[in-house]
Amino acid sequence: MPGDSYSGNGNGNGASTNGSHSASVPVDWEQLARATAHPLRVSILEILGIEGGRTLSPSELCLELQIPLSNTNYHVTELHKAGLIELARERQVRGATEHFYRLPGSTIAKANGAGADAKPVPAAANAT
Repeated sequence: MPGDSYSGNGNGNGASTNGSHSASVPVDWEQLARATAHPLRVSILEILGIEGGRTLSPSELCLELQIPLSNTNYHVTELHKAGLIELARERQVRGATEHFYRLPGSTIAKANGAGADAKPVPAAANAT
């Protein structure tokens, strides 16, 4: 339900195993369910979470998933709108802008082919 919050530790019962209290995180369960309803979106989230967190563009994701770029772009856009992934940086490529995405709070921001011309996106630009 919208407005609910989750303060669990991932073990399914919502209780802290070490006696400390974790902060509540508001969760819109309906939005979360819609955003992850398609198997490709779940696959995109899994790929971005590999090796502690990866930063990839939709064109790199489409190569890994072996699906058309148009499908990848659509699902990446929906995940970004839902706040499940964030825009990490942009790069100019032949007159177009290539976007690179990662899971929010990823500790590793790998370039994965992005050279010195890749620029980080200000935090305000990530807000949706």
